[in-house]
Amino acid sequence: MKKIMTTTIISTLIFSALISLYIPTVQASPAVMISQYQLSPEILMPGDTAVLTLQVKNAETVATQTSTSTSGGDTTTTVRTLGVAIENIWITAAQSGGKQIRATANYDDIGYLAAGATIEVNFKLVVDKNMSEGIYFPVVNVDVSGGTDVIYPLLVKVSNASVDLLPTSVPSKISKGGTTELTVTAVNKRENTVKEVIITPHGDGVEFVPQSYFIGSLAAETSEDVVFSAKPIETGGSNISFSLSYKNGDNLHTNSLIAPLSVIEALDVAPIITNFPLSITKGGSSRISIEVYNAKTEKITGVLVTPICNATVIPSQYFIGSMDPDDVFSASFDIYADTVGYGTQIIGFKVSFKQGNDYYETPVVSKSFSIVSGPGQSYQSSSSSTSTSGSNGMPQTPSLVTCLTPIILIIVVIVVVILLYMRWKKRRKA
Repeated sequence: MKKIMTTTIISTLIFSALISLYIPTVQASPAVMISQYQLSPEILMPGDTAVLTLQVKNAETVATQTSTSTSGGDTTTTVRTLGVAIENIWITAAQSGGKQIRATANYDDIGYLAAGATIEVNFKLVVDKNMSEGIYFPVVNVDVSGGTDVIYPLLVKVSNASVDLLPTSVPSKISKGGTTELTVTAVNKRENTVKEVIITPHGDGVEFVPQSYFIGSLAAETSEDVVFSAKPIETGGSNISFSLSYKNGDNLHTNSLIAPLSVIEALDVAPIITNFPLSITKGGSSRISIEVYNAKTEKITGVLVTPICNATVIPSQYFIGSMDPDDVFSASFDIYADTVGYGTQIIGFKVSFKQGNDYYETPVVSKSFSIVSGPGQSYQSSSSSTSTSGSNGMPQTPSLVTCLTPIILIIVVIVVVILLYMRWKKRRKA
């Protein structure tokens, strides 16, 4: 029994010694790692190119490792440097449906990386056109000489979301006279900021101010309104368009908005005649009342009303000044029938104004009236009745003298009666 145990122990010791000859001594390897990475832009679109910045770090905290060994009474001290050589860095492409996110190059023989040191390398990543949106994981590979190789997956997101244009206030019809404000809204539906956003309007027969609008950066899931003034050159119907360009990183993208637009002869600034004479007595006069309204969405300035007639009209022009949107202003004119002959006459009114630096005139709004030998007639839009006019052509009202005549007669009678009574009383005393 003792012989068997002795044989077993000896066999075990011999086996252990033989094994030790074939197992290498394990030493600590430098800890190479991807300490940080950055992708610009953060979220890609199909067909985009991105810049990937990697920071590769030797995470050892000490520069050397010292070991001591004793053999035959002699002591040997060994100092080992914990730096490492980076042989190669490359990226394995992420694939989906035959499309790839791939790097265009790799780095060979980067060099020696000391303990605690970091190097920075840049890659250009390309997303194939028509690649499906989603999350992908291309892999960074680092070949380390004398250490453990690194395999590091990157998270790359591909999104089809874009920057769109919305017609916030784009009417289908505008007036040829003056300018009309058109408002469009740029909406960034993406999860990352885009830059260099520019909107440019286009249209035949229409001039726009400004000719283009630079928004600049537009944060994720935000919007911005842009206002253009449209100045028609001619009437007619056509389409106008707004083109939008922006950059996702350094990648240029475009979008557009098309809207129908008809330019018509609409009187959005015009005079409305509210009181005018149907007829005027030859040599007399009458009054015309008008209201000027501004139905535009913008302020107008230098508003001037000018009557056009062969007869004498006072005032010859009526200056209103500035009018805000939806303003209404009243004005009156006196017309004299002393220099025109009998029969039908026409009087018209036009309004001139400025919008921005441009000058405009409205079409003439006209009415006809007659010069007659007898009493004239006037029409008031606020009432359906007509009234006769005297020699001055204005609607007749009861004369003040006519109203006072009975009172004056009564006073005269009373005075006469008092005088007669006083005279009689005086004679009686005598």
